[in-house]
Amino acid sequence: MNKFLVFIILFILNCEVTYSQKFTHEVYFDTDKYEVPSTEENRLLLFISTLTDVDIQSISIYGFCDDRGADSYNLILSQQRANAIKTIFSENEINEDLITNVDGKGEILLKIVDEENLLKIRGLNRKVEIMVKPKQPKPKEEEKKEDVIAEEKKDTSEQIRGDVKVGDKIIFENILFKTGYARVNTESRKTLESIAQALVERDNIYFTIQGHVCCTKYTRDAVDRKTKKRNLSEARAKYVYDYFIKKGVNKRRMRYMGMRRKFPLGGDPKFDRRVEILITYVGDDNQ
Repeated sequence: MNKFLVFIILFILNCEVTYSQKFTHEVYFDTDKYEVPSTEENRLLLFISTLTDVDIQSISIYGFCDDRGADSYNLILSQQRANAIKTIFSENEINEDLITNVDGKGEILLKIVDEENLLKIRGLNRKVEIMVKPKQPKPKEEEKKEDVIAEEKKDTSEQIRGDVKVGDKIIFENILFKTGYARVNTESRKTLESIAQALVERDNIYFTIQGHVCCTKYTRDAVDRKTKKRNLSEARAKYVYDYFIKKGVNKRRMRYMGMRRKFPLGGDPKFDRRVEILITYVGDDNQ
């Protein structure tokens, strides 16, 4: 067989393995309980934090019990365990639409290798298995089109320097937050600095900084993983507020507030982890 053809076949097979890669995690429970133990919740939050840069296609959550208890009881308990994990995902800005399976599978049959390990084996069977499947990477042509569309959007700092009026909302384009945290990602800091500079120059406008979160239900706010408080949208607004003060924006010109998930944009959830400003007053232009 032609060596080049062999190379192509191996390359395709390697791509298929890469594209079908799954991120997995297991959460363990106490006997007859479906509340997530604090140590296990911390492990789960650490796992969720590793998904920040993963373009997720689907998430599957499967609950299990040990071999004790009636079948009907184990099915209910295993479903409760799966539901508890789904709730934690939702509270930490993971879009529930991505969770395609939340199933209680009942008991895992006991396989005894050593009688001394009986309790350990049962402990390992009281669990929830999580499988996260990433999307296949987009073709380069599609990525280029998205880049062009992004470039065509008017720069945020240019909007601030331009014609604004009371009631205008200016979304901070390209200011993205790490999932579950109030700080912006590294790529956003330079853009945030340019926005701060524009606000220093345009000192005749007053505004409210509004923070948003994605993926939570019933307009609940998300949990700030750093402080453990359910005020992530407000924390994001305050982060920007404090940053602007450091860069020379007069704090009398601005206030901040959390909007929770009341105003989703309807696109990729990552764009709902955002901050925008609402213009509340425009004075005479002294320039």
